[in-house]
Parts: sequence; structure tokens; C-alpha cells
Amino acid sequence: MKLQWRYFVLAVGFFTRLPVPAVTDFQESDLNHAARYFPLVGLLIGLIAAIAWWLASWVFPPALAVLCSMAMTIYLTGAFHEDGLADSADGLGGGMDRARKLEIMQDSRLGSYGAIALVGMLLFKFQALSALTPAILPFALISAHALSRLAAVYIMASASYVRFAGKSKPLATTLSKQDIWCASAFGLVCWLGFCLMLGVNHSALSTIRFALITGLPVLAIWWWWRRLILRHLQGYTGDTLGATQQLTELAFYLGLLAWEHLA
Repeated sequence: MKLQWRYFVLAVGFFTRLPVPAVTDFQESDLNHAARYFPLVGLLIGLIAAIAWWLASWVFPPALAVLCSMAMTIYLTGAFHEDGLADSADGLGGGMDRARKLEIMQDSRLGSYGAIALVGMLLFKFQALSALTPAILPFALISAHALSRLAAVYIMASASYVRFAGKSKPLATTLSKQDIWCASAFGLVCWLGFCLMLGVNHSALSTIRFALITGLPVLAIWWWWRRLILRHLQGYTGDTLGATQQLTELAFYLGLLAWEHLA
């Protein structure tokens, strides 16, 4: 249990600005085991975002409450995933070959592709969250943040890590079956709970319909993005994992909006 707590603290410290106890004798391999808690960290971030939205909604108009929630997630993560999205867009959009794409992704400067991707993502998320029914928005935040980080774990489990030449950031690169199963449990529990909650007063068929409409967009975006980075990079980087989180989070919100529209 003490070892599992160490891995959880490491996951929280790696992906958020939340104060955590210092992890002594850190080894890069520790991140391999900490990956099982990435979706749980997402659940925590989603919960804090939901609380921020709820508190802000008492004193601000709905749109500002959504912005407060989005600002909270960006602050909590230090824009970690947004930065990965921007770097991925710059690299994949601006590089002519694999080496050049990776070189651009290492550059800390923001390019045109990255700026467009970043602004577009923020606008899409703001519009999607603002359009959701307030009663389900907190549950949407929690589910989306957990599920999107599970999507990143699945990228790690099904592709090879592309290590940059020279110094690279530490990153989980080898996941055991137990790590994947644990991550899956943490990532799917919120979404499945969400499906069951909305299906309490409806038929089992409507619950399955909800699961399909919200889950298929996430799966489709994950499959498309994985195929894209494998074709261009022959693997994944930390930046592409951040982009995975952002893209699948938005896909979940859009699927949820589609369900509301079709219901």
C-alpha cells in the first residue's frame, strides 16, 4: 500500500501543481507504475473543476462559470496538456519529415499551427461546456478528464515511445497488464457510472444508446490520432499524449451534446 501511495503521489506531482510530499530516490521506471493512476488524477482534476464551476455559478453568469472551471484545470495542470497539443500541431503541421517534426516539437516557441490548435481547442471546449445542461455538466467534467487520460494511457500501451536525441523528459514507457487494468478501472468507472446514472429512469436500451453516443466519438478520435502519430512519428511523445488528452476530452463533450440533441 505504501508503494501504491508513492506511485499515486508521483502521478499527482507529475501532472498537477497540487502540493504533494516529495518522492525520494526517484527512478524514471517509477512512472511506468504511476501510469495506472493517471486516470485517477484526471478524476481529481475533473472534480476540482466541477467544484469551481459550481461555486462560480452562484455569483457569475453561466458562461463565466464555465470559464472559471476551464481556468482552474489549466492552472492545476500548468497548461501541461494544452502545451502538448500546441507543440504537436506545430510539429506535425510544420515538419516535412519525421526528424524535422520532432525537432519542431522540441522548440518551446509557439508557431502558427500550434496557436490555431490551442485557440480552437479552448473555443470548442468553452462552447461545448456552455451548451451542456447544467445538471449534468459536473459529471461531464469528471468523466471527461478521467476518460481522456485513460486514452493517453492506451496510446502508451499500444505504441512505442519516440525518445528525442539528447536530453528527454522522463515519461512512462513500459506498462504492465496490471497497470493497464488498474488505469482502465479508474478511467471507465466515472463514465460507466455516468451512463448508469442517466439511465436510472429509462430503459437499458437508452443507457446503451448513451454509452455509444458518448463513447464512440472518443474512440474514433483516439483511433485517428494514434494512426496519425504512428504514420508521421512512428510512435508517441509526451506532447502527443497531451494532445491525446485534449482531443478525447473535447470528443466526449461533443458526444454528450449529440446525445442531448438526439434525446
